[in-house]
Amino acid sequence: MDKVFRIIGALVVVGLVLSAVYMVADIAGKSSPSPALQAGGGEPVYFFYGEYCPYCHTVMPFIANLSEKYPEANIQVLEISQNRTNQETYNSVFRRLNRAPTGVPVVVIGETVLVGDRNIPQKLESLIRQRLQK
Repeated sequence: MDKVFRIIGALVVVGLVLSAVYMVADIAGKSSPSPALQAGGGEPVYFFYGEYCPYCHTVMPFIANLSEKYPEANIQVLEISQNRTNQETYNSVFRRLNRAPTGVPVVVIGETVLVGDRNIPQKLESLIRQRLQK
């Protein structure tokens, strides 16, 4: 019986991860990877992730929530391990900042770089709010 509960638990976890991936993929499909300026005059908020990165998938539901809560923030969700165009955008953003790429998950908002599954949820929403108040 204990084995059945472990299997069910594993299936639930897989279902949650797949749901998060679907939400982020849906958001990514609506986001253009172009670094062009949005109508409000600011650059997009970039969330770079890797398809097989477990830390990235931990952050994805948080990013999806912020994308819905602040659509005017123009959060672009870009997978860089399988998508060459997104890799080029990633490299271009870090060149613009005169910084070495950091790995994933990473968020770039203006000149600020947030790295990791702890740092991003702790700081990103307040940075978005500050940016939108300007």
